[in-house]
Amino acid sequence: KLGKVFTGWVQRSFQSTHAATASQNTCAADDNKATSPLPKDCPVCSYNEWDPLEEVIVGRAENACVPPFSVEVKANTYEKYWGFYEKFGGQSFPKEHLKKAIAEIEEMCNILKREGVIVKRPDPIDWSVKYKTPDFESTGMYAAMPRDILLVVGNEIIEAPMAWRSRFFEYRAYRQLIKEYFNCGAKWTTAPKPTMADKLYDQDYPICSVEDRHKLAAQGKFVTTEFEPCFDAADFIRAGRDIFAQRSQVTNYMGIEWMKRHLAPDYRVHVVSFTDPNPMHIDATFNIIGPGLVLSNPDRPCHQIELFKKAGWTVIHPPAPLIPDDHPLWMSSKWLSMNVLMLDEKRVMVDANETSIQKMFENLGISTIKVSIRHANSLGGGFHCWTCDIRRRGTLQSYFD
Repeated sequence: KLGKVFTGWVQRSFQSTHAATASQNTCAADDNKATSPLPKDCPVCSYNEWDPLEEVIVGRAENACVPPFSVEVKANTYEKYWGFYEKFGGQSFPKEHLKKAIAEIEEMCNILKREGVIVKRPDPIDWSVKYKTPDFESTGMYAAMPRDILLVVGNEIIEAPMAWRSRFFEYRAYRQLIKEYFNCGAKWTTAPKPTMADKLYDQDYPICSVEDRHKLAAQGKFVTTEFEPCFDAADFIRAGRDIFAQRSQVTNYMGIEWMKRHLAPDYRVHVVSFTDPNPMHIDATFNIIGPGLVLSNPDRPCHQIELFKKAGWTVIHPPAPLIPDDHPLWMSSKWLSMNVLMLDEKRVMVDANETSIQKMFENLGISTIKVSIRHANSLGGGFHCWTCDIRRRGTLQSYFD
């Protein structure tokens, strides 16, 4: 018996070693096989929001559709636009507006390329197609905001589960790109996909005004429940070993807990909160722009700001946005002015119309790369939202020890 046990152990050890060696020797160019090259060969590597940007995914406005006016959409949009959603839900955003947004993003891509950044784009998809699961039915929305669905941590791409039913299948636009990165050595994780059954949402969420939103947010009440994990990647922002997340209308505590367990022990996920009547995505409220440097929205103060001050961080309150009141912002607020993209510690991509924040950056010694994306803003995002940085030239560090 002892001889058989020893022989079996030798065989298993040989098979395991042989399999590992075969895996390491797999050709990265073979699209039909998973690969495990050395980390230095991996095109995916990003630890923070400010290291020199080398490769980025930029979203698409093509075929963008207005999401159906469901309870989770109502909770994340302002009442002055509810009639717009009720009328156009499931249909295209206004064609002429969309055409201008597409042109703006194309110019943004051209400028990024001129700055030496490799630009990748998701696949165009018809988002008007109706779909049905055992729990709900909907039409799609867009692949405009890769920051919402993808989070890069080191050499890992994490695919967020999302919380809006209209975004359930949004990952399909990015799958070809992610498979290419995976075949070149990146880690690829898809968070648990929620059923998005009725129990995930408070069907009687009592909102009629901004005042209602303030009261509910102050009480820690949101349209999403804790029925199952859900989160958008844009509710997380990175600073090396420390990642900051907010509980929002689209990210629940179960989703944050999943991220905590998944990233431990190499990364620490901290929950931060704000005086915000409509929390959804952290980067127009709290945008980390450099080592020891954070933009904090003066209208939405951070309740945990002392954590940053005690660590020696500089907290900057950006100036009020200049976007006019009559410009349509169907899916966001004017504070997209602070939703900037750092190309490195000394270069920032900022809206060409926002002269006040340009001056703020210049006073900080940061050069501004000016691009106009006013019409793209209307779809719900600024430069940070419209992008997902795939590779930044830097190393993993701790900024809070």
